Amino acid sequence: MGSGLIVTLLALLLGVQPITTDLYLPSLPGLAADLHAPLAAVQATLSALLFAFGGSQLLLGPAADRFGRRPVLLGGLALYVVCSIGGALAPDIATLVAWRALQGIGVGAAVVCARAMVRDLYQPAQGAHVMSQALSGLGIIALGSPLLGGLIASWWGWRAALLGCGLFGAATLALVVLRLPETARALNPRATQFAPMVHTWLQIARHPGFRAWALLVAATYGGLFAFLAGSAFVLIDVLGVSRVACGLFIACNSLSYLAGTIGCRRLLLRHGLAGAVRRGAAFTLAGGAVMVALALAGVRSPWAIVLPQMLFAFGHGIHQPCGQVAVVAPFPQQAGAASALAGFILAAVAVVVGAWLGATMDGTVMPLVLTIGTLALATSVVAWTLVQRHGDAR
Repeated sequence: MGSGLIVTLLALLLGVQPITTDLYLPSLPGLAADLHAPLAAVQATLSALLFAFGGSQLLLGPAADRFGRRPVLLGGLALYVVCSIGGALAPDIATLVAWRALQGIGVGAAVVCARAMVRDLYQPAQGAHVMSQALSGLGIIALGSPLLGGLIASWWGWRAALLGCGLFGAATLALVVLRLPETARALNPRATQFAPMVHTWLQIARHPGFRAWALLVAATYGGLFAFLAGSAFVLIDVLGVSRVACGLFIACNSLSYLAGTIGCRRLLLRHGLAGAVRRGAAFTLAGGAVMVALALAGVRSPWAIVLPQMLFAFGHGIHQPCGQVAVVAPFPQQAGAASALAGFILAAVAVVVGAWLGATMDGTVMPLVLTIGTLALATSVVAWTLVQRHGDAR
């Protein structure tokens, strides 16, 4: 495979995750009204997806080490397409939550195999550069998703947004079928046996570098997920913007994230993985601190949320390429399992964040703002301490 094809495939596989959330976000208030569902139940459509996304990776990662990346991808993407159609036809919120949970398994297959493929094909330094290129592509997908989602929500409603996810999944599945060979260099026939699988997880979890990078990725994604899960309600219901304008504001977050991935490549050349995230953390902390300060000062404007979030997103664009490569770097023979365990930790944090917002959103901006501020602080602390001590990705 040429490098262009690899980057395109990685961008599409990793892009399944933001498509599944961002395209759907502007539809959430309309979905709640259409299905007569409370806020906590609507948030569960995101939390259930993230819970299944994280939990399924604990099995999908070893399965990818045992059977190869290609068969896991084919099955996962096919499931994703079916569940997108099922969710679009759901008659009530409980059925929709169930379909979204199953859809999360398909997302997990795409993401865990994409991360493992980078380790199959590249050494850590080159892998981080390729991952940043792929995540720039993901940034473009994330940039367009809320814009398109806002238009879809205004014109056709939330069911059409889920069908849009299915179309993206079908196109990605077709490219995998036609162009992606197996990338695993050797398969491990014992990878899915329970005792070896648990031993592998424990071995990975004991590695201080893995813990440092996994916590960094989970904390920064937790802050991003808080914005994704709560921004539509805050922007539309609290601050009174339209659904299309909400999509535009969410796209600003994606645009800044895209800029961060480009900045990441420059920082990698000069400072390496740990040095890049040390500098990225300054943007993360600035975004969280400014957002909290403006909210406490009583500034009620969409830009008081969006502009600080853009600083956070720029830092996220630096942390994610570095972190996603570094968590699997020490484990070339167990890249699927390492990717899975990191994904599980990330998703567990996102589930907690989603549940917290569902329980605390009170018609003001404060629950969202304080959650993002707390996770910005956590991300920065990890980047400046644990990653600097243990983050040598070898």
